[in-house]
Amino acid sequence: MTAPRLAEPSDAEAPLRRGAVAEFLGTGLLVAVIVGSGIAAARLSPYDQGLQLLESSVATALGLFAIIALFGPISAHINPVITLAALVLGPRWSPARSAVTVVSQCAGAVGGALLANAMFGVAQGVATTARASAETILAEIVATAGLVLLVFVLVRTGRAGLVAPAVGAYIGAAYWFTSSTSFANPAVTLGRVFSDTFAGIEPGSAVAFVTAQLVGGAVGVLLTLLLVPKGRP
Repeated sequence: MTAPRLAEPSDAEAPLRRGAVAEFLGTGLLVAVIVGSGIAAARLSPYDQGLQLLESSVATALGLFAIIALFGPISAHINPVITLAALVLGPRWSPARSAVTVVSQCAGAVGGALLANAMFGVAQGVATTARASAETILAEIVATAGLVLLVFVLVRTGRAGLVAPAVGAYIGAAYWFTSSTSFANPAVTLGRVFSDTFAGIEPGSAVAFVTAQLVGGAVGVLLTLLLVPKGRP
C-alpha cells in the first residue's frame, strides 16, 4: 500500500497564493517607505515641516513607482479601494479573490509600520496624531476618487504600462494639493495607526479617513464608467 500523495495546488490556487504574497509585500513596503521616510525627515529637518513633507513625498512617489513596477506582473493593487474597484470594473476579479487580497494588504500594511518603527528604533505603539476634519475628509474623497479614475482609465484604454509612473506622480503631487496629504488607501491608513511618528494617524481619525476613501472610491468608479464605459479586453 503506497502512502497517500498530498494534493497539488490547482492552477487557480497558485496565482491566488502568489498574488496574496505580492500584495502583502507590496503594501508592507509602501507603508515602510511612508513611515520610514517620515521618521527620517523629522530627524533630518526637525524645525521645517515643509521640508519634512517634501522629503517624505519624494520618497513615497519614487517608492510607489518602484513597488508597482516590481509586483505589477504578479499583483500590485496595494490598496483595498483599487481591489474593490476592480471587482466592479474588472471581469476577472471574484469576491473571494478580492477578500484574500484585501486581507493581505491590511496585514502587510501593519507589518510595514512595525518594520519601519524597528528600523529606526522607534517604540512600537498606537499613533496619537488626530487628522480628521471636514477639510481632510473632503480631501480624502477627492484624492481617492482621482486615484481610482487614473488607474482604471489607463487600464481600460490599454495604457496599463503607465500605471506605475502615473500613480507615483499622482500621489507625490497629492501630498501637496490635498489638506490630508493624500492617504487615499485604507490599508495604508490602518498601517499608519501603528506608528506614533510623523506619518501616524490616531484610530478615530483613521476610521473617518477610511470611510472617506470608500466614498471616494465609489465616485472614482462612477467617473470611470462615465468616461470609459467599455474597456479594452
